[in-house]
Amino acid sequence: MNDSDLQAQIDEANVYQALLVPALFQEWAPWVAAAANLQPGQRVLDVACGTGVLAGVAAICVGADGVVAGLDVNPGMLAVAARLAPDIDWRQGPAESLPYPDESFDAVISQFGLMFFNDRRQALREMLRVLVPGGRLAVAVWDSLENTPAYAAEVALLARLAGEQAADALRAPFVLGDKQALVALFNSAGIGSPGIVSHTATACFPSVRAMVEADLRGWLPVMGVNLDEQVIARILAEAEQVLAPYVGADGKLRFDSPAHIVRARKQ
Repeated sequence: MNDSDLQAQIDEANVYQALLVPALFQEWAPWVAAAANLQPGQRVLDVACGTGVLAGVAAICVGADGVVAGLDVNPGMLAVAARLAPDIDWRQGPAESLPYPDESFDAVISQFGLMFFNDRRQALREMLRVLVPGGRLAVAVWDSLENTPAYAAEVALLARLAGEQAADALRAPFVLGDKQALVALFNSAGIGSPGIVSHTATACFPSVRAMVEADLRGWLPVMGVNLDEQVIARILAEAEQVLAPYVGADGKLRFDSPAHIVRARKQ
């Protein structure tokens, strides 16, 4: 990767951190940390850490005597994470081949990354491998798209104006919403009796434009989809009407954002 490619990824990660983290991801980090029952002094790994919102909460939970590591495949995300929290051990690598010895961590956590792994079963096996016996696993995934109608409306808009590739990039986060299929996935990785806790957060963006532009300029490029400016302008213009039902008197866009947290312990 050359310097210009890395800078492009850092720019995308900065958009993600500035717009998507406070609007969508920040509220979930304490819930995932609580699901893993993080305690002072523990060693914790955050898989698919992104810009580090969950790892940052984990660092607070484990305190000065604990250790937190964050792993992601995207060097731009890691560059932003390292700038925001330089004391955390950030590493680049795939979830399917974690660069850590067996039984290295007391807890492994992952927030909204499992759906993007090339081999989800192998990634879960790796999370189990690096846990100590009795260690805790907590993995968050979004509920199905049909249960998040604001995003369903945006997906339909993208399909109409930008094509299925762009729409699929926005569908991708919601593919693990079926709880029975989720339990079956964990079972297939050797994780018996996982528990699922579902929550509904409130997504909040400053405006319709802020939400849609964050997806078009922050999320879609991460997924390898780059739209030209004319298409972006059309989407932004039509989104005002499509997403108007979710806009409050203060001009902010708010909607229910449900997800599942899968919890398990290593035997």
